[in-house]
Amino acid sequence: MAEVVVVENEDAAGALVADTIVSLIRSKPDVVLGLATGSTPLASYRALARRIADDRIDVRGVRGFALDEYVGLPAGHPESYRAVISREVVEPLGLTPELVRVPNGDPASIEHAGADYEAAITAAGGVDLQILGIGRTGHIGFNEPGSSLASLTRVKTLTEPTRLDNARFFDSPADVPMHCITQGIGTILRARHLVLLAFGAAKAHAVAAAVEGAVTASQPGSAIQLHPHATVIIDAAAAAELENIDYYRHAWANKPAWQGI
Repeated sequence: MAEVVVVENEDAAGALVADTIVSLIRSKPDVVLGLATGSTPLASYRALARRIADDRIDVRGVRGFALDEYVGLPAGHPESYRAVISREVVEPLGLTPELVRVPNGDPASIEHAGADYEAAITAAGGVDLQILGIGRTGHIGFNEPGSSLASLTRVKTLTEPTRLDNARFFDSPADVPMHCITQGIGTILRARHLVLLAFGAAKAHAVAAAVEGAVTASQPGSAIQLHPHATVIIDAAAAAELENIDYYRHAWANKPAWQGI
């Protein structure tokens, strides 16, 4: 069972994530982070940037791997995840740009881009902590419903609900690419620690299916139940459909302080 932590808001979640990552960096200066994009992890990245600045944490050796990338966006497009990761993670945190990788969405090399990314993650020693969001369809990364639980990095076709959700970042829904390259569920499960973030009532059904539902490819987020160290940090609205919410609150309130998340 994943550990479920219900917090007041996104800033409270960000403080928890920042504490955890700072502790990791201090114990392993070349830690490998799995980086999600979208609005969900932004408060966590902001909190981490503040901690790094305030505590003067040396992050020059920190490495990172983005979860996914659109296929076919031109180089330098502001909504490519390469640009987003640079703008929202690398620059604010002061990471070394050359140590942070994003899947290659160039159609000219897409046939081997997944295998190349898998090889790079393996060469880095694997991901130590993977930040995840979850979509309304239950997708993690861009692993839409029906994705194999053993899948590795590969090209996927985005569902219309996902394209509509992401349309807010583009001039129109038609501009959202139809395809992406994403770490597979099997890739994600290899990370040593999963931290899934979700906020708001729109995520409540997906969260309940991921935490308490059957483990099934129809709900990709449910794969976190197979992981030995998965932490789900959510607000009360996202927790609204959880049947065992009282136990989760009790377990968190009585957790030994030395365990962290």
